[in-house]
Amino acid sequence: MKAMLVGADQLGNIPDVLNGFGIDIHRHLTGRNSSHQRKVDRLPAGTDLLILFTDFLGHNVMKHFRELANAENIRFIACRRSACALKQTLEGCGLGEAGRCATCPNAAAKKKGRK
Repeated sequence: MKAMLVGADQLGNIPDVLNGFGIDIHRHLTGRNSSHQRKVDRLPAGTDLLILFTDFLGHNVMKHFRELANAENIRFIACRRSACALKQTLEGCGLGEAGRCATCPNAAAKKKGRK
């Protein structure tokens, strides 16, 4: 899965969290540069998920990117820029370990105590 990230100047350990969920960073915009905000009229091709870091974005920027995601039928999430907040949000959307295990063919074997 490929994600576009909007917000946050520095990502810190967020790429590691995303890799743990099988998500690659397709593109990252800081959201601070107003020229980036105005020129983006569609999300990059191949984007499967839009992640908005709310503590680094204004309301109008978030609204613009949410509308782009809705227009292209792309899932989006919004959370604070912290690894814990991102992990909780991804798990809440069914992208976490519980979501993967529910669809895993080995889930039945794991319930019986086998690996």
